[in-house]
Amino acid sequence: MAKVPWRKRLLTRLLAVSVLIAIGSIAATAWLAVQTTTKAIEQEKGQALSDDATVYTELLGRAAGAPSWGGVGPLLQDLASRTGRRIILTGEDRAPIADSGGAPILLPAQASAVVDPLRADPILVPEAGTSGIDPRAVGPFRLTAEERARLDSVIAKQLECLRGFKITATARTAPNGKPSIDFTGFPLVAASKCGLFIADELTPTEAQALGQLNDLVNTCMQRQGLQPVKLDLTFTALGVVSDPQAARACVEASRREQLRTFVSPPALLFVTSESGQPANPFNLSKANTTRIIAVTVGVLGLTVLITVLLATRVSRPLRTLTEAVRRGKPAPVTTRDEIGYLATAFNDLSERRKIMVSDIAHELRNPLTAIQGRLEAAEDGIIPLDRALTTSLLEETLLLHHIVEDLQDLAAADAGSLRLHPEPVHLSDLLDQVVESYRDRAAAAEVALGLETEGDPEIVADPVRLRQIMGNLVSNAIRHTPGGTVSVRARVAGAECVIEVADTGAGISQADLPQVFDRFWRAEKSRSRQTGGSGLGLAIVRQLAEAHGGSVSVTSVLGEGSTFTVRLPADRGPHPG
Repeated sequence: MAKVPWRKRLLTRLLAVSVLIAIGSIAATAWLAVQTTTKAIEQEKGQALSDDATVYTELLGRAAGAPSWGGVGPLLQDLASRTGRRIILTGEDRAPIADSGGAPILLPAQASAVVDPLRADPILVPEAGTSGIDPRAVGPFRLTAEERARLDSVIAKQLECLRGFKITATARTAPNGKPSIDFTGFPLVAASKCGLFIADELTPTEAQALGQLNDLVNTCMQRQGLQPVKLDLTFTALGVVSDPQAARACVEASRREQLRTFVSPPALLFVTSESGQPANPFNLSKANTTRIIAVTVGVLGLTVLITVLLATRVSRPLRTLTEAVRRGKPAPVTTRDEIGYLATAFNDLSERRKIMVSDIAHELRNPLTAIQGRLEAAEDGIIPLDRALTTSLLEETLLLHHIVEDLQDLAAADAGSLRLHPEPVHLSDLLDQVVESYRDRAAAAEVALGLETEGDPEIVADPVRLRQIMGNLVSNAIRHTPGGTVSVRARVAGAECVIEVADTGAGISQADLPQVFDRFWRAEKSRSRQTGGSGLGLAIVRQLAEAHGGSVSVTSVLGEGSTFTVRLPADRGPHPG
């Protein structure tokens, strides 16, 4: 069979397809999983941070508006139901304040946050600014109900007035309950007529609280030998300040001192999972887990589909070949890979089997026809039923028997059931026996038959089968060398025992040499069995030589003769059975 290039081999194609599918599926799964997981983690992380920020800011607002943590339980329950977390508040000494529910647990070593409206996290509460004081902590600056009602009435009138000037404005309320108006781009006449600055005036509550704060700040300033300052409602010192940094520090300290009795004391916040384990913001939700599983299953399904399609395409020639074998028809050769060569070999084998069956029928028909013809002639009285007739019939019967035995040997070799019985054999003795047994036949054909052996080679072989090998070769040589010479030579060459049967016959053309050991092959197609034998002898020689772990080959020059060479292992025996 011709050698298939690597790029066209079925193994290469299947390997390439498998590798491409594996790489594609792994890459696609990895990419989609990473993309989906990254997005899911970002969503979960963002949601977790948002939930944590919500818990912190709402509890901070609660602390900013109440002097204690009493009654905070319902708020914790509400936050827990919204975020799916367990929320625990303790004092700075870790004494329990409130728990959203569940059996008592061992608290983590580090709290999630410290809830202190006077020192808020500026990242979560940007409005706290650099002071860290939650703007919702207003303390004594909170307006009374009467003040809020009066200012609400003023704001309502101002909004009505602005609408008369076609100005859109909205009202907002500061943490201390003081309303004001948000607007942009208005005429000064509108501001004057609508009295927009009336609501900016200090209320009695604000004036009193601001006065207290100024006293605290100036006491701080005096302790440091600095000039007193005066604050406005934005807690900014008016005028020229000799040491702005010291003044800012005094303002922040004084504000904390003023607000301390109005806000809840600092508390430790612990946010855990519902089971009490530390909250892990990277746990995927059921929705995201389902999404990732769906992506993976989708890629797997696509991979299986592609694999099935490719496998179907690759295996289609095999199915076609199988169908051709089942129907006993020639297989179409559509590719140049192993399948194509297999189809070619199958077609060749089918054709050769047809020829072999025809040859077998021909080889059996000739002796049977001869036997039948002689018996019918004897029965009709054409020829006498004498010893000559029985001798002729016996020869034809023996020929049939020989053909059947040869076919049995070949069938056994094909099935792997050709049994050998190896034993030590002196090759010179065995070859001498073979040559002597064919001496008369050689003399009848006027063939000079000779034997040459170097030393006394001893091998392990089946003597019966070895005689069969040599007998077939010598008989074949005598048959094709009338009036010539046949030489049998044996020698040991390294690890091999080499036996040659050389003749000076007609020889074989170079084109016919590859077919010499084929069954029922003859160089001259018209040669009959009487001159050409059964056509199985050399095929049997090859099978028996290979069964002994050896080989047989032939060299020939047309018109000069042929040499058949049998090589057998000299240091080990054949494979029995």
